[in-house]
Amino acid sequence: MATTGEFRYIDPSSFTTKPWAKVDTDAARSYEQTTRRRSVTDIRPLADTFGTDVSGFALHRSPAQEKAFTDDKAVRTGYYAEVEALLREKLPGISKVVIFDHTIRKHDKTSPRQPVQSVHVDQTPGAAAARMRRHIEDAEEAEALLKGRYQIINVWRPIGHAATDFPLALVDWRSTTREELIAVDLLYPSRNEPGGDDRGKEVLPDPESVLSTEGYEVRGETYGVAPSDKHKFYYVKDMEPEEALFIKCFDSWSEWQEGGKQGLAALTPHTAFIDPQTPEGAKGRESIEVRCLVFYE
Repeated sequence: MATTGEFRYIDPSSFTTKPWAKVDTDAARSYEQTTRRRSVTDIRPLADTFGTDVSGFALHRSPAQEKAFTDDKAVRTGYYAEVEALLREKLPGISKVVIFDHTIRKHDKTSPRQPVQSVHVDQTPGAAAARMRRHIEDAEEAEALLKGRYQIINVWRPIGHAATDFPLALVDWRSTTREELIAVDLLYPSRNEPGGDDRGKEVLPDPESVLSTEGYEVRGETYGVAPSDKHKFYYVKDMEPEEALFIKCFDSWSEWQEGGKQGLAALTPHTAFIDPQTPEGAKGRESIEVRCLVFYE
């Protein structure tokens, strides 16, 4: 089954200095977006032909014990443990998992984190290495791990009901090129707290100053993606809370890394989109994405 969608890409002609975007609103950025209409194919009938090392993403049926996702402590302890167990079950050879972040998104005007309509990748290679050094406290261990294989994988699932509204679209890595990727500084609200942990502290930005960078600092780097007619989009129609998507953001052994393996997927551009087949009155999408550093033996 297929649908169509309007997809927002970064417009490479709209900036002359390094672009930036704010993490807490989709409305504040230093560049313009350009839109393309694309066909989007349902993953389910083809699920066995995809994988994190093949296309950059994979779909798994794995009901979670955590259901509500309203207690931050329960998410960080119980659900994080479930995510690690799922990664270890599906990806052989894992030696260590470090979960460093999660985001709960709601299509609700009162929510500080909404579905993001922008084709992007969460981390550049430089940001991935910085994340690894930041979250592995022992410097010698960090340098040793940098020499082996490590990945950043997001584990994404709907909360409470099917993600019919604002589903997530994924671009097959095999239909992308490195030349389409544009590094974008990611701005976070400045916090005078150790570690800069933003989980559970998100608030709605002030609409009067949404385009100002005052009170913000660069704490990440993502990839915006330039448009291409070759991109192949996929989604999971009416994805259920009992299902989980693995979304690869970085892999140190990928084809695009020095000395990497031919044909090994590097990343997965992804975005929320409006499905014209969404029935009127569908519940607003709620979802959680858990960001994981994954190390291998």
